[in-house]
Parts: sequence; structure tokens; C-alpha cells
Amino acid sequence: MKTPIVTLSLACLAGTAAAQPTAQSSGTQAEFRGISAASQSVVWAAGRGGTYARTADGGSTWTSNTVPGAKALFFIDVHAVDENNAFLLGTQFEGGEARIYKTNDGGAHWTVQYSIEKPGVFFDGMAFWDADHGVAFSDPVDGSFFIVTTDDGGASWTQVPSENIAPPLAGEAGFAASGTAIAVQGDLNAWFGTGGGAVARIFRTADRGRSWNAAETPLAAGPSAGIFGVAFRDARNGVAVGGNYQAPRDSSLNIVRSSDGGLTWTVAGRSAPAGVRYGVAYVPDAARPTLIAVGPSGFGFSADDGLSWTLTDTVGYNTVGAMGPGIVWVAGVEGRIAKLLIPAH
Repeated sequence: MKTPIVTLSLACLAGTAAAQPTAQSSGTQAEFRGISAASQSVVWAAGRGGTYARTADGGSTWTSNTVPGAKALFFIDVHAVDENNAFLLGTQFEGGEARIYKTNDGGAHWTVQYSIEKPGVFFDGMAFWDADHGVAFSDPVDGSFFIVTTDDGGASWTQVPSENIAPPLAGEAGFAASGTAIAVQGDLNAWFGTGGGAVARIFRTADRGRSWNAAETPLAAGPSAGIFGVAFRDARNGVAVGGNYQAPRDSSLNIVRSSDGGLTWTVAGRSAPAGVRYGVAYVPDAARPTLIAVGPSGFGFSADDGLSWTLTDTVGYNTVGAMGPGIVWVAGVEGRIAKLLIPAH
């Protein structure tokens, strides 16, 4: 589901959290909605107009470019394997077309691994358990969420049979706002969040995407509201974040959490700053289990699975990625990328 960007104040509140972001030059003005760190040094970002960016030196320098033939696509997600290997998920915001690309030479060349043109297709996110095993999901097509998986590094992608996926509600879809609408954990587990319908739900698989069940959450839903980001720190404990993109400063409760692997969800609280949260991630190797959640009104941290939050910045960002020990990357509109360091063990 397409998620409009709302422009808000870029004022920064210093000294209100454990770390402050250091802005970096991405080399492009394209809007980013996906970011993925392969190591402390290697990070890839994905954005509008077939644009991607890459650093191999921890962000001291970035290179950006567009994938040939992909300018009509918005790369809404990216998975970084290493300095040379990465995947990009692109979808056309008018709907009906999506592609997955892979490079094995640092972006010098890209290969289309998966391509589909079909009414209703609108991919919202992609995630990988490892370099070979991955999953991507689209809004419903022909009465079922459209999900594909790979077991061979993307050389082939297989559609999950609709009978193996819990049926969608009327109007239900995903939100392609941050690349964090889907999350994986361990070797088999994955979750993705939805909105658009009467109830915001989390879909879960425990068999590497072969079958999916759905659980209702207490997060408010509607045509422009629901779950935008999901993160799990282990097989049982996770959070989902969201809100309403048409009310970007709304102070409603927008964080829910689970302690049973996503089978049930309870309200955790509201973010700081208030407003819809587009992306969320746990920070590896932080001194305590630490979340960062981003959105157009800014971002903040939580060290108690979303119960309480510390405001860090009112600069808006769409997406967040993390790498140990305690390194966080955020990216958003106008080619904006920043790096943060969180106290580690």
C-alpha cells in the first residue's frame, strides 16, 4: 500500500537521548524507504526512481546510482549481504508491477531475479533469514496476500499457495513506508504487519514462509492506519508500530508488543515523539534491549520493549536499520541518511 510522505519540522532537540544522529551525504536527493547494514562498514539504502546508495566505509563516503530500467520503480526495501552482494525490491506506486534485483559486484551490474506485472500487485517488504533464504510480500491479489519465497539466493522465487495464507479482511493491505513491515528471526520465523481494514493484524510463519496465520492487534486501523513496522528480538518477544499517516502528529497509542511469538498482542504505549511510526528495529548488542522507531515527526528510543520512550530527534526519517555493536542507521526524504552510536555491552 502506498504511503504518502508528510513534510514536518526539521528542528533537532539535542541532548535528550543516549545518542544524536550524525548526518551523512548520500550523494542523492531521492527519498529513501529501505536501509540495510551488512556490517559496521557496509550499508545499502533503497529509494525512489530506481535509486540505491552504498557505503563500504561506515558512511564516511557514499555512492549512489540508479538501476538501469528501474526508474519507474520505488525501491521500498533492500537486503545487504556484504560489500558486493545486495537485493533490491522495487514496486510501481501506481500498482501492478514489481521486481527484485540482485547485484554481486557492488552495484556495477544488476540482474532481475523476479518480475511480475499483474493487477493488484504492490509489494510492501522483503526480508532474508540468510543469504539464500528470503521472503517478500505484496498487498492482496485475487483474494489473498501475495507472498514469494526463495531458498537459493533469489535465483528462483516461488509463490506461496493462497490456501496456506490466512485470508485478508476487506481493505486490508501492507504499508510500503520503511522496509520494516516484515521481519525475520532465527531460521524459520517471520512476521508482517497490515492495516487498511477494520483491524490491524500481524501475519506469522514458523516454517520459513510456507504457511501464514494472522493475529489481531489492538492498534487502530483504517484506510490510512495500521501497522507499518515489526521487529522481534528473539522468537517470542517483539513489537509492532504504526498509526495513521494522514494524522502524522496524532498522540494515540501506536506501539503494541507480543511475548508469545506474535500469537497475541497488547498495547505497549505511545512513541516519542508522537505520531505515526513508519519503521522500527532492535539495536544489536546495546547495553539493554533497545528499540528505535522512526517516522515523519522524528524518532526516539525505548529500552523496555516499547513501554516508555526517549525523544531523540524531530527530524523525520522513513526507515531504520541496525548493526552491532550498537550502530543505527536512519534514512528518509531528500536523500537523508544519518548514523547513531548506542552504548553497547
